[in-house]
Amino acid sequence: MNHLPPTRRAFFACLSLALLALATGCGRPGDVKVIKLAHGLDAKHSVHQGMLHLAERLAAKSGGTLRVEVYPSGQLGSERECLELVQLGGIAMTKVSASVLEGFAPEFKVFGLPYLFRDEAHKTAVLAGPIGQEILAAPQSKFMRGLCYYDSGSRSFYTKRPVRSPDDLKGMKIRVQESPMAFALIRAFGASATPISFGELYTALQQGVVDGAENNPPSFHLARHYEVCKFYSLDEHTSVPDVVIIGTHFWNSLTKQQQQWMQEAADESAVFQQKLWSASTAESLAAVVQAGVEIIRPDKALFAARVAALHATARQDPVIGPLDRRIAEVTP
Repeated sequence: MNHLPPTRRAFFACLSLALLALATGCGRPGDVKVIKLAHGLDAKHSVHQGMLHLAERLAAKSGGTLRVEVYPSGQLGSERECLELVQLGGIAMTKVSASVLEGFAPEFKVFGLPYLFRDEAHKTAVLAGPIGQEILAAPQSKFMRGLCYYDSGSRSFYTKRPVRSPDDLKGMKIRVQESPMAFALIRAFGASATPISFGELYTALQQGVVDGAENNPPSFHLARHYEVCKFYSLDEHTSVPDVVIIGTHFWNSLTKQQQQWMQEAADESAVFQQKLWSASTAESLAAVVQAGVEIIRPDKALFAARVAALHATARQDPVIGPLDRRIAEVTP
């Protein structure tokens, strides 16, 4: 879909809306609602497995009357395109990085702050607590809401030449998501931030459009970016979660009981996906090493010091400033 001009994408969105209306029936008791859920990751990714679990649990809870069809690997478009389809009602659900949601709800910018979480226990406490739930609800004015968070680990740099300190990033062109916070972070390291969709990144790396990117180990591995970038520096500068999104058009078409089933299935799938994540990370790191990638474990304190000013700037923001302060005060 990425290669289509805007007019064709608009046509696709309208067509999807019509198909969804046909697929979900008239809403009578006993009708089967077919729920289209699209995302950009590989079918082997733990996120995809989590969504299959969501589909399985929802079918069981609803007696088969709510059926989720999962479309991985960008089949229905990029993350931003899928969000637009959700807003239009063309698809019911999607999974995106919290970074991509910054343009729809500024609260999500807080997750782009470097070294926001002290450790995994702190992150879990924030996401599962009141702050995490408030942020999930934030994009409702844009016709969508978050159901749950999926674990996306920590993002680190993978590049064509080694990055052992922040100075090694100077002058590099680094792919980023369409996120103002990601732009600010990359620039703080002295690199040039280049927005490219994930589906187009392999070619961009191969052709030298960018010198590297930043992501978690499973994404680095499953997207086969290790074939082009032979250095992976585990500075772990951000821990941006993935978010399972549902359109309010579709959510409001569900009964209270169906909404409860959907939320329960999403929450159960998040627990399931988190259990897969650690194993997936270890397997991915072992696989890229086997493929000839050098794993670099730099002094994270050097990277944290270089971007510390971003927190000072964020504290002046009327939306993410209070969130940053509240997150710092959370105790597991």
